[in-house]
Amino acid sequence: QLPLAGSRLCLYEDGTELTESYFRALPPQTELVLLGPGESWRGCASDIERLLAAFCSQQGAVVEAARRLLTDERAPHRQKLLADLIHNLSENILAEDKEDDKKWFEGLESRFKNKSSYLRHSCESRMRGYMREVSGFISNVHPAARDAYREIIDLMADKLKSVKYNGCYFDRREEEEAARLCTAEGWFSCQGPFDRDDCPCKHSINPYSNRESRILFSTWNLDHIIEKKRAVVPELAEAVKTGREVNWEYFYQLLFTLDNLKLVHIACHKKTNHNLSCDKNRIYRAMKKTYVIS
Repeated sequence: QLPLAGSRLCLYEDGTELTESYFRALPPQTELVLLGPGESWRGCASDIERLLAAFCSQQGAVVEAARRLLTDERAPHRQKLLADLIHNLSENILAEDKEDDKKWFEGLESRFKNKSSYLRHSCESRMRGYMREVSGFISNVHPAARDAYREIIDLMADKLKSVKYNGCYFDRREEEEAARLCTAEGWFSCQGPFDRDDCPCKHSINPYSNRESRILFSTWNLDHIIEKKRAVVPELAEAVKTGREVNWEYFYQLLFTLDNLKLVHIACHKKTNHNLSCDKNRIYRAMKKTYVIS
């Protein structure tokens, strides 16, 4: 549809005009542009110019489209995707050793040589903290029941030591309680307030990814659904007063395992009273039945 006179053939890449001999020397699949009289082509930069021109001429429509994307019912999800994209550009999830991701270890003690060792230490610190709280409550226990309370504390401490204070609530395999805190391949998702199906803000994190994620992960909380201070420990103190055999494994599960713990973003940690109590049917060990043979 173009007149032969005045038409030219150019390289798409940079606009170089082709002669017959140059044309015959081109490699296969070279992209070309056919120009009519008066038309010009300065390479792929011309495409960018047209894109920018279209953007400027339709600026109002572009702004309106962006506003809809960020204000409709799916806006929080889109905002999270954008934030995660920006945040994770520097991630190095698969790196485990310090030599492979030195930035991740900035600010940590030199004794940590890989990511798993630090995260195991972090988990152990949290579990030890819970154990100290249980032990420190003994001053509130009736004096006559303190020996029984100490015995249960010792049993719980031995149980925690047997699983090296970690993996007891994030184990991936039921038969191996000493599994590490988290896996480099996966993300942790905030489980949200205990009375909702999930986290409304879609919080998620992989502490292995980069230094920022490692630091941020330390601010996430483990939330006891049946509260530790308000319900579990006081109930244990009351139970030992009765003289009955206390089902200490049940209290251990409530204090230190996923049976009663969920990982939540600090903004989703419900710090008001949960108004939940221990299962009265599981506080004591079932009494063995005796049978009289006549």
